[in-house]
Amino acid sequence: MRIFNFEELNLEKQTLMDSIINGSVFIYPTDTIYGIGCNAELSSAVKKVRQLKGRATNPFSVIAPSLEWINKNCVVTKEAHEWLEKLPGPYTLIFKLKNTHCIAKEVNPSLNTLGIRIPNHWIRKIVAEADVPVVTTSVNKANEDYMTSLEDLDGSIKTGIDFVLYEGKKEGKPSKIVDLTDEVKVIER
Repeated sequence: MRIFNFEELNLEKQTLMDSIINGSVFIYPTDTIYGIGCNAELSSAVKKVRQLKGRATNPFSVIAPSLEWINKNCVVTKEAHEWLEKLPGPYTLIFKLKNTHCIAKEVNPSLNTLGIRIPNHWIRKIVAEADVPVVTTSVNKANEDYMTSLEDLDGSIKTGIDFVLYEGKKEGKPSKIVDLTDEVKVIER
C-alpha cells in the first residue's frame, strides 16, 4: 500500500488516474470524512470493496464525474435540480436511475436508485479527470467507527487497498443524505 500526500499526487497524477480507471481500490479524503472506493463501473473492484468492508448488500454511493453524468444517467426532477445547484457540497443525493448500465450492478444490487456525491474537495477534480464514477463509502468495517486518520485504519482493509491519498486527520461527519426519488426527504446522520 502506497501513501500519497497532495504534492505527491500531483507528481504522479496520471499514473494514479490510470490506476483508478483500471480498478485499483483506494482511500481518499473528501469534504466530510475519508472514503474507500474504486471505479464504480468495474464489478471486480466493487466486489473487493464489499469484501473489505464486510458489507454484502447495502448500496454504495458514487462520486459522479460531472453534473452532465448525473443528468445523463439519473432521473432529475425540478426539486432535484435545486439540490444539484448546492453541489459541490457535503450531500449524498439519492436519485432513481434511468441508465442502470452506468455502474456495476454490485454498487447497488437493487439497481433502481443511486446515491451520488460531488464533494467540495479536490478529489472531485480527480474523479472528473478520470471521467468514471467512483464508489464512495466510509473507511470502516460494517457497524464500526469510520477512519479519521491512518492510525484508525483497520488492518484487514489496509492489506486490501492499493493506495491512500492522505491529508492528515479528518474530524468531519458523514454527508447529509437527501432522497430525491419521490418526495424530498433529508436524512441527518
